Amino acid sequence: MRERLVPHGVAAAVTAVVLAPLALPGYVLRYDMVFVPRSALSWELIAPASALPRAVPQDAVVALATQLMPGWLLQRLVLAAILWLAVLGAARLVPTDRTAVRVVAALGYAWTPYLAERLLIGQWGLLLAYAMLPWLVAAALGVRAARPGALPRLLLAAAVSAITPTGGLIALVAVLVLLPGRYAGALRRAGTAVAATVLLNAPWLVAGLGSATGGRSDPAGVPAFAARAENWGGSLVALAGTGGIWNALTVPVSRQVAVVPLATALLLLLAGYGVPLLRRRWPAGAVGRFGLLAVGSWLVAALGVLPGGAALLGWLVDTAPGGGLVRDGQKLLVPYALALAVAGALGAERLADRLAARFDRTTGGVLLVGAALLPVALLPDLAFGALGRLTPVRYPADWAVVARQVADRPGEVVSLPFQEYQRYAWNDGRVVIDPAPRYLAAPVLIDDTLRVGDVAVGGEDPRAARVRELLAAGRPVAGTAVRWVLVQRAAGPPVPVTALAGLRLAHAGPELSLYENPAWVAPAPQPGPGPVGWAHLVAGTVVVAIGFSGTARVLRRVVASRDASPAEGEGG
Repeated sequence: MRERLVPHGVAAAVTAVVLAPLALPGYVLRYDMVFVPRSALSWELIAPASALPRAVPQDAVVALATQLMPGWLLQRLVLAAILWLAVLGAARLVPTDRTAVRVVAALGYAWTPYLAERLLIGQWGLLLAYAMLPWLVAAALGVRAARPGALPRLLLAAAVSAITPTGGLIALVAVLVLLPGRYAGALRRAGTAVAATVLLNAPWLVAGLGSATGGRSDPAGVPAFAARAENWGGSLVALAGTGGIWNALTVPVSRQVAVVPLATALLLLLAGYGVPLLRRRWPAGAVGRFGLLAVGSWLVAALGVLPGGAALLGWLVDTAPGGGLVRDGQKLLVPYALALAVAGALGAERLADRLAARFDRTTGGVLLVGAALLPVALLPDLAFGALGRLTPVRYPADWAVVARQVADRPGEVVSLPFQEYQRYAWNDGRVVIDPAPRYLAAPVLIDDTLRVGDVAVGGEDPRAARVRELLAAGRPVAGTAVRWVLVQRAAGPPVPVTALAGLRLAHAGPELSLYENPAWVAPAPQPGPGPVGWAHLVAGTVVVAIGFSGTARVLRRVVASRDASPAEGEGG
């Protein structure tokens, strides 16, 4: 009982401490993390017309979920699930019967620079894949051991991971690396798992291949998104400690402390010390495959700063469909972070046993406590919403008013200032991706050019490029044949008066102004998403099949337990 309760207690404590500010009402709006009261489900969410499907099927899943619950509640449930599942997954994956070692693994995986930096940049969908990887690895080990129910559990973990293209790619590669081998039913089980995982990734794969860009990205983003140094140790050491994100504004201040590279070296030594223990406790060949997955993920993350790596990545993203997924390589560190946590926990166990044998059990216990608290000591500013950087705010009333007007007379919207990320005074000046595409029940055009410092990484949407050309030439936005123009009170280039020529003011509020194009003509009905719609249907069918399989397995266990129990009046 204690072995089960302690990890849940640690999960509850980590979730409460990290997400403490979310006890306040409102929404945490930061970089890519945008939740709205109710996201309208549309074909644009399912199959972006011309942009790359970076949020497929994430946006569609959120839109479905917000039909059942408000967005503020969904956001809290998702963020809590990330932390809770990461803690429990790592605690259950580490092969040990000692509760303290499980706690070391749990905190070593759930309190990391990777999680902090990706949380601060708002990539909650990717963090779902991070939280699910321990469960996927455990299920893969179960499949290799022919344990009942292991394959459905593996596919469930893959399904959750595939909510974003990067998460789906990580899950697919993990399945490809971990499952093949010489064990009973190897070919059949591995083939089933790989095929099902590919189908779960079908929505973004098909949408990407069918987009106007052909799935290609601007190679200028390679140096802009390369891993960066966070202290004197350099970028490679930052990656070794699961940090190194390209955006300096999302790096916790504690990562700049001079002792961090030394602590990273200590963690690596501890993980190396734990590998022999992992080899003895996992099935033959499993550690080699897991290590290959971990080392491979680190090398891909480091490719942008290795000699010749930037040129290779530049060619890849410019020529290969979907190559942009590895442009920001640091986000692929997930398997490495998990291996570091699991092996590090076993290294702490092995070292504690040696100390206990040399001195006494208390000394070994103190070492395990220190190993468990080390991640928190090195990263104290993850606590309390990264020291207030994840504080909820409320949307101004203007947003609901504009949303109702657009919903009553739907048509395409251009959002100004024409930039992908905005800064609002009501959001405490934090950078956030424009909420309009999710808040308004209509297609919304925003500039998909991403600016990293002085570097402008070109977008892929030709419709956005057309609006940029009109604004640069001082011509009216009405020339794009959109129905609405939304002007936001946000930090950015001022909206030129010429851009609003010929438009009729429909709403003027303290935060938003909405203009309607009197010359707008309803476009011809567009066909559905076609192959992309079928891809979503297939992926959804796989998810439903996994759910039915899991439910049937639980019911069989209940019936079996009832049949095995003694009849009433029998027994002692």
